[in-house]
Amino acid sequence: MVPLSAYLVVAACLFSLGVIGLFLNRKNVITILMCIELMLLAVNINFVAFSHFLNDLAGQIFVFFVLTVAASEVAVGLAILVAFYRQRRSIDIEDINTLQG
Repeated sequence: MVPLSAYLVVAACLFSLGVIGLFLNRKNVITILMCIELMLLAVNINFVAFSHFLNDLAGQIFVFFVLTVAASEVAVGLAILVAFYRQRRSIDIEDINTLQG
């Protein structure tokens, strides 16, 4: 049996990797989206771990809602990036800040 603290340590490591990635790389939008996904997966690990150890399915059901929101976030974000790349031929953050309208 794996203890709860092991799951929490893994989730904390994933969350901190996501936060570090957000602060270190502010140039590439795709990397920023991947760091946000890492943070959401860390939260999902916490939900599942606590749900398992408390014998309650509410946390596991809530993970499905979080995954749905994460999937829609990625789909909308990538659609915006594709549209922006077709117009400007770049996905740099500095170019996105110059949008007007």
